[in-house]
Amino acid sequence: MSEEMYKKLAQAVIDGEAEDAVNLAKQALDQNLDPLACIANGLTKGIQQVGELFANEEYYLPELIIGADAMKAALEILEPALTGDQQREIVARVVVGTVEGDLHEIGKTLVATMLSANGFKVTDIGVDRSTEEFISAIKENDATIVGASALLTTTMLQQEKLIKSIKEAGLGDKVKVMVGGAPVSKKYAEQIASLEKNATYPLGDTESFQIAHGDNYFAFFDRLGKVEYVVVL
Repeated sequence: MSEEMYKKLAQAVIDGEAEDAVNLAKQALDQNLDPLACIANGLTKGIQQVGELFANEEYYLPELIIGADAMKAALEILEPALTGDQQREIVARVVVGTVEGDLHEIGKTLVATMLSANGFKVTDIGVDRSTEEFISAIKENDATIVGASALLTTTMLQQEKLIKSIKEAGLGDKVKVMVGGAPVSKKYAEQIASLEKNATYPLGDTESFQIAHGDNYFAFFDRLGKVEYVVVL
């Protein structure tokens, strides 16, 4: 019974059927199935399959988005049912948002979803967020990674401001920063990373990124082309 439910949950994510995913999640709880197992063996496997299809160019951005939406919808049903000793294993706590003056969110939301699917606890603070709001969210959620997205050349300067603010807040040794968006290049990331003592690595660099993500996740970033994400370590 449980294996059949896992397969149905995974397929709902693969098909991008959010309503089906929600109904199946409710059925799973009604059948007293383990919500954590439903997440790990159903939803997570489904979104991983979506990632593989995207990497192989069988799926495109719309399919990736609706698959992620289906997973998020089911998670909203299953996660509240987790007991205190049954929480999902967390790789790290992450805060993501689009910087002040920028209203673009598709890339940021996709990154947040894929991080969540790979075991990260993600807090998405939305778009047009000031450095103060980023800092506050980092502290409130005890985050060790922050992702700052910008699609405009005018707003990408806010990413540099954020790194400075993180350092001034005494969080520089604790928090790693991801910057991304169409105008963001490895050169620019290295430039703003020079504010810190350590080096920068592109997220597509398997040697520096494989610990947190699988091969499909590198392909996810590579396929986005212009959107180059980097980590300031």
